[in-house]
Amino acid sequence: MDNITEKETHLWFDENTLGFTFQKGEGSLWKWQKDYKPYMKCEEGNFYFQDAEEITHEPFRTGVGEGILSTYCGFKKEGKTVSYKFQTLVWIESATGEVYFEWIPVCEEGLEVKKVFWPGPMEFEEKREDWYTLLTNRQGMLIPNTWATELKVPCFDGFFGTAGAYMPWFAQVKEREGYLAVCVTPWNAGYQAEHPAGGPYTHVGVRFEPSLGKMDYRRVMKYTFLKDCDYNDICKTYRNYVEEQGRLRTLEEKAVQNPHVNDLIGSAFLHKGIKTFVQPDSEFYDPENPDKNNHLTTFSQREEEIRQFYELGVKKLYLHLDGWAEPGYDNRHPDYGPACEAAGGWEGMKSLADTIHECGYLFGIHDQYRDYYMAAPSFDENFACRLTDGTIPSHRRWAGGPQSYLCGTQAPYYVKRNFQELLRNGIKLDCAYLDVFTCNEGDECDNPMHRMTRKDCYEYRCRCFDYLLKNGILSSSEEVNDWAVKSQIFCHYAPYEFMMEEPGTPKQGIPVPLYNLVYHDCVIQPWMMEKVSEEEDYMLYALLNGGAPYLVRDAAYPNIDGAFDGDIKMSLEEQIKRAEIVSDLHEKVGKREMLRHEFVGGDINMQEVTFAGGVSVLVDFKKQEYQILCR
Repeated sequence: MDNITEKETHLWFDENTLGFTFQKGEGSLWKWQKDYKPYMKCEEGNFYFQDAEEITHEPFRTGVGEGILSTYCGFKKEGKTVSYKFQTLVWIESATGEVYFEWIPVCEEGLEVKKVFWPGPMEFEEKREDWYTLLTNRQGMLIPNTWATELKVPCFDGFFGTAGAYMPWFAQVKEREGYLAVCVTPWNAGYQAEHPAGGPYTHVGVRFEPSLGKMDYRRVMKYTFLKDCDYNDICKTYRNYVEEQGRLRTLEEKAVQNPHVNDLIGSAFLHKGIKTFVQPDSEFYDPENPDKNNHLTTFSQREEEIRQFYELGVKKLYLHLDGWAEPGYDNRHPDYGPACEAAGGWEGMKSLADTIHECGYLFGIHDQYRDYYMAAPSFDENFACRLTDGTIPSHRRWAGGPQSYLCGTQAPYYVKRNFQELLRNGIKLDCAYLDVFTCNEGDECDNPMHRMTRKDCYEYRCRCFDYLLKNGILSSSEEVNDWAVKSQIFCHYAPYEFMMEEPGTPKQGIPVPLYNLVYHDCVIQPWMMEKVSEEEDYMLYALLNGGAPYLVRDAAYPNIDGAFDGDIKMSLEEQIKRAEIVSDLHEKVGKREMLRHEFVGGDINMQEVTFAGGVSVLVDFKKQEYQILCR
């Protein structure tokens, strides 16, 4: 058993089990799960680290820390030894006491690695409410070890950089001692977690996946062990880490570049469409009711609606417009244009934009630069994402029918082309929504003409946002994500996971605003406002999170993406009144850091948040009541 101590952090390594144990000062021990064995999932089967024919462990010391360097070489495959070789380096940074886990490929010959499951999950077996796990699945969830509902596999299988993990970390706390596990190299990594119904445990670990078919580069996790902490302290520790890297860019800073940021804060969000046309070869097409999802609303009709909102006293409003182009919503991207002729063409669209601006409101459009429709006039398979085996992924789920994925290297060119066309036709945009970028995983492309890793893909997506910002247009996308914070102004939503399930579905954990405790003052987030039942009003979550309100949210597709039938219907006047309350609060706190969230008296139905500047919101979810306090 090797023992290393730096900055009050103790580390023990068992060479027989390859397991680690940690302790902060005189605090609790954190041990890897007893039955865990580190392994690689390969095309040929599972290969455990212990299966290596040559294993060495040696001390490792530099001017900044001390640790253990292990080398694993030679694995049996089909009775023969292959030369696959890798190293692990586990070390404590002397300045901080933080523990780094590094998996380092040395020779990738002989095995086709699909996933590496290392470092291991912690033992976390006590059936206690004050033992809980934090997952950054969408806005965030807290799972006590006693939680009654079984945890499902998260969307995108918990892949970092997706809706399944807005931020590349997870954490656990027991009796006010905890750890924060941050993936320093998150582009090809994710988490997996297990919590059975009723507990009594929750296990969470990390996996690393290949990039363009190879493990290719050093993979790094960083563990910070904290004493006397809760989930607020965990989030603020991560915020400090992001700020230390220069990746924290607040709305106050973004407003210097484009003052329209201030106009969007406190605005009610209006989500409407113009043309929907479902192609016969789309999965959404209903052959028995071919006109079911096909409809058209003219620009002039939308213009009248805008005037109505103005006359009803809506002070600040943002219109997000779907389906404004000739092919209809989710059709023929990236060749999306011209403005829908049957709805009024370019003249009608310009008139709508002009009316919006006359009312002092903001105007933005839906657009798409990932889904690459085969019906697009410029479609060329040579610029679709190609996997390392030469195949090109495709499907026909959305309204436009068969599609593949546009290589992200091409997206900035199409953004520039299309938005210059809008400008030439007199369409003045304040905002633009580039669909799915911050929701879906980064793509990879192995075409040698434009080879692209997932990390590259995220950078190309940010270039698209940055082009909009350079031209005075506020950038938006479907959800939020850690990698996009510097370039994203607002989103379509950043909901709790339960809001994407049909109302009444048991919650898989306690919804907590982990993302907002880190990034509330960096990205504007509109919130669903449906009152789904007498026991559940989403407006309360909008207030608790200090977000913007959806005044009207017309879903593009029925009963998906958190848009379900059956909510309690309200008059337009009622909707405006509710939105005004949320907008007024957002005006006060939209650019403020969320300092703290807590369960008052330990009651999960009584929650309070405090924002910088002294504003706090108290919500009683049992009584469906709220208070806004200005201290």
